[in-house]
Amino acid sequence: MAGDHPDESLAGVGEFAAIDRLVAGRRQPPWVSLGPGDDAAVVASPDGRTVVSTDMLVEDRHFRLDWSTPYDVGRKAIAQNAADIEAMGARATAFVVGFGAPGDTATASAVELADGMWHEAGLLGAGIVGGDMVRAPQWVISVAALGDLGGLEPVRRGGARLGHTVAVIGHLGRSAAGYTLWRNGIGGIGGFDELRRYHLVPEPPYGQGAVAARAGATAMSDVSDGLLADLDHIASASGVRVDVHTAGLRSDIDALVAAAAASGSAALDWVLGGGEDHALVATFRAAPPPGWRVIGTVLDATDTTEAPPRVTVDGARWSGDPGWQSF
Repeated sequence: MAGDHPDESLAGVGEFAAIDRLVAGRRQPPWVSLGPGDDAAVVASPDGRTVVSTDMLVEDRHFRLDWSTPYDVGRKAIAQNAADIEAMGARATAFVVGFGAPGDTATASAVELADGMWHEAGLLGAGIVGGDMVRAPQWVISVAALGDLGGLEPVRRGGARLGHTVAVIGHLGRSAAGYTLWRNGIGGIGGFDELRRYHLVPEPPYGQGAVAARAGATAMSDVSDGLLADLDHIASASGVRVDVHTAGLRSDIDALVAAAAASGSAALDWVLGGGEDHALVATFRAAPPPGWRVIGTVLDATDTTEAPPRVTVDGARWSGDPGWQSF
């Protein structure tokens, strides 16, 4: 869906006319009984409980419009929020979006952003049920995601116990590799365009959160900050230590070796500390479900050292960057 008048700005069109263009022709899933147009939406929650999460993207902090199209940004905004719902063992059902932008932003760009959001939501069978628009000095996108547990118990971070298996599904290190390639102007050779694409639009393993919950996952997180950083959250909440086995990460490392060599980087650094892939990492009492890769073990938190790390790599303290910090 493209804007009918590509030269028109949001300020020129006006807030309500712009909103009309953003919502025109969209089809909501059956559990949305009231979508955009009133003061609030009405979304059914068959489970009786609603999983809620929210996240923000700020231009030049989380995306760049000279790298990403508005469509890409829209997909990314939905994907990273849907991954949080997946990490609870639920499925995303609806999204509410706040969008801030300069007044001279082309209305067609806002429509393209919405198109990307609706495409990604459609992969989940979800809808975008409402939101808000404001004038802002740069693009800011705030998304609230709603999800349904389908009768399952939520998988929290605090359930990992001694002897549990650590497993992951989805890609690791691709977004960090893609970011490095973009930043250094490397692309168009050696299949690097695919890695650059991963940075613009993540590919969460949709549906696998509920698969893990049904398989008895004891703790789970999406890999948004970095594998070690997100495992540290699990270890801290669970009162355990996690040891990551690099042998279980071999497929991820091998996929990044050429890009690492071209950019003077280390593939393992991307895999362990790179975020925004939105893979899922979880702990299990027994073997993980099919498709999940075993990458580590949960150990006792006690240690003889003065300040033991909560997450180790092949039994040793990791000296590299464990992941993203917002501040």
